[in-house]
Amino acid sequence: MASTNSWTHEIESSVAAPRLFRAGVMDWHTLAPKLAPHIVASAHPVNGEGSIGSVRQFNFTSAMPFSVMKERLEFLDEEKCECKSTLIEGGGIGSAIETATSHIKVEPAANGGSVVKVDSTYKLLPGVEVNDEITKARESVTAIFKAAEAYLIANPDAYN
Repeated sequence: MASTNSWTHEIESSVAAPRLFRAGVMDWHTLAPKLAPHIVASAHPVNGEGSIGSVRQFNFTSAMPFSVMKERLEFLDEEKCECKSTLIEGGGIGSAIETATSHIKVEPAANGGSVVKVDSTYKLLPGVEVNDEITKARESVTAIFKAAEAYLIANPDAYN
């Protein structure tokens, strides 16, 4: 029988929450191929304009264990810098994972920066075991937000 599992992760940033949310979450399909071309070959919206129900696709290089991933936006509160998305294709769906969702919230920090909070829930297919995938997932999420942070620090007028 398949089991449902989850992991959480927090990332501190010196960038204000609204800017980091817009760059690292809402517009990541635009920035990822520019900031992480060694991982993301290309990315684009498949359906919608970034509202609930929108789907976007990421195409990966050989650095990733899968070549494509499509995610659908299930919940969005831009004012609170919070969203939830569901993996609908690629990214291990059908081969190792039955379902997967990610809830991301970027909260203001006392120092003017922010804290990214990620909660990922997934249901493995029967017989599949997770080894170091959670560590890799946390490292990937950290890399995404640190790349967005570096871009925003280098480009102080971006995403204001």
